[in-house]
Amino acid sequence: MTYDFIHRSLPMRVRFAAGSRKHLGDELDELGLGRVLVLCSPGHHVGDDIVETLGKRSVGLYPHAVMHVPTEVAEQASAKAVELGADGCVSIGGGSAIGLGKAIALKHGLPVVAVPTTYAGSEMTPVWGMTTNGRKETGRDLAVLPRSVVYDPELTTSLPVEMSVTSAFNAMAHAVEGLYAPDTDPIVSLLAEDGVRAIAAALPKLVADPGAIDPRGEVLYGAWLCGATLGATTMSLHHKLCHALGGTLNLPHAQTHTVVLPHVLAFNQSEAPAAVAALDRALPGDGDPATRLWRLEHELDAPTSLAELGMAERDIERIVAEVTARPYGNPRPVTPDDVRCILGAAWSGREPRQI
Repeated sequence: MTYDFIHRSLPMRVRFAAGSRKHLGDELDELGLGRVLVLCSPGHHVGDDIVETLGKRSVGLYPHAVMHVPTEVAEQASAKAVELGADGCVSIGGGSAIGLGKAIALKHGLPVVAVPTTYAGSEMTPVWGMTTNGRKETGRDLAVLPRSVVYDPELTTSLPVEMSVTSAFNAMAHAVEGLYAPDTDPIVSLLAEDGVRAIAAALPKLVADPGAIDPRGEVLYGAWLCGATLGATTMSLHHKLCHALGGTLNLPHAQTHTVVLPHVLAFNQSEAPAAVAALDRALPGDGDPATRLWRLEHELDAPTSLAELGMAERDIERIVAEVTARPYGNPRPVTPDDVRCILGAAWSGREPRQI
């Protein structure tokens, strides 16, 4: 085989171990930070625990991170960071808290230390997103890439089983699209395949014993690899659809990724043989990878239709217009009729099939 590719490694530090949150201060020392603003979602008790652990190094807690990072929340958090004289942020939680830290980094250049408590993967990417007037805008900027990530599987035990499942499928979506991305490479493909394998193997164990640390650590390890895939490649139709559904209709992020993933994969499989081969190796069961994912969702009682997430059928045309308004990379050309068919299948929850 003759190799011909470009691979970029992102400049960040990762600490991974059960109980690693106890060493958060060491990560701040590594970065020279002494006045950090702690960010989390409302009611997230871990935020209070981290503030107490950091002591004088914390200048305060901003517990108002919400899904899809509304612009007004980002502006309020940025103003609070400036008011308190923060020299960095510690984001604790999932994509909402980490996304809020990125918004502050984008505006003020403050470094972010991420402490994930879900499997979203945002902590491994230079991708930011904010929602203004029902439209979600995304971009890539190394300024928002967390400088340090502290993975502690113990922190994920508070994540309910149903959210653990959908968060894990959200992570797998990053890897699936990374496998057929226009800028993928052999290193990224290895990360993506092993990430899917780790999550698919461990997720049933997590559901069977939610308090066990080992399965949660395996899923978190897989989510790290899937997030690294997202950070290294360009996402395609799946993420475009999910951003439109989330930003326009305010559908829940992880659940939307879970529902949409098998249907977009079914659409792209014919033009992505290398991705299909990798997923064949990584996923358990029989049938094509899209069908295996859909069956795994059923086995784990994950949502399988956009209707059950609150989307009305009449909203399909609105999303079709949003998704086809701007060009983006995808292994197969996408027409409005294609998007309409994919959304119709995802809305009804029927088994994915080739269009």
